[in-house]
Amino acid sequence: MKNKTKIGIIICDRYRKCAGGKCFKAIQNRDGAFNIYKKEEELEIVGYTTCGGCPGGNIEYAPEEMKKNGAEVIHFATGFVVGYPPCPYIAHFRNFIKEKYSIKVIVGTHPIPQKYYDVHTKLGTWESSEWKELIQPTLSDEKTRLAYN
Repeated sequence: MKNKTKIGIIICDRYRKCAGGKCFKAIQNRDGAFNIYKKEEELEIVGYTTCGGCPGGNIEYAPEEMKKNGAEVIHFATGFVVGYPPCPYIAHFRNFIKEKYSIKVIVGTHPIPQKYYDVHTKLGTWESSEWKELIQPTLSDEKTRLAYN
């Protein structure tokens, strides 16, 4: 029997109309933050919603529903780190969910697209040690980043 991991995805409300194409592509390819899962491991999305808009009103409630649906891990979509400005609440959201719901939280879904990597590099957005840690799961190599442009 295959292992199955149940995942919730929370996206930045700026992208509330996003259909999740890059996230679902990354799940299938095990790219970006999904590279921690084995190819043979089945991944099931049990929740997909927005943060509720700044300062994240949905962060307090959505994880509870996802956990009731079996979520073992919640991924914050890559839009939280590539949008401009990147979400200033992301570390707070992660810590809150871990503490309140005792569930693993991963920052990122699909790889950072190269076009966002280039502009944030020029702007120096991710130079702090905190941001370097936050973008690590979705950094990928240039070839992969280009595939997600």
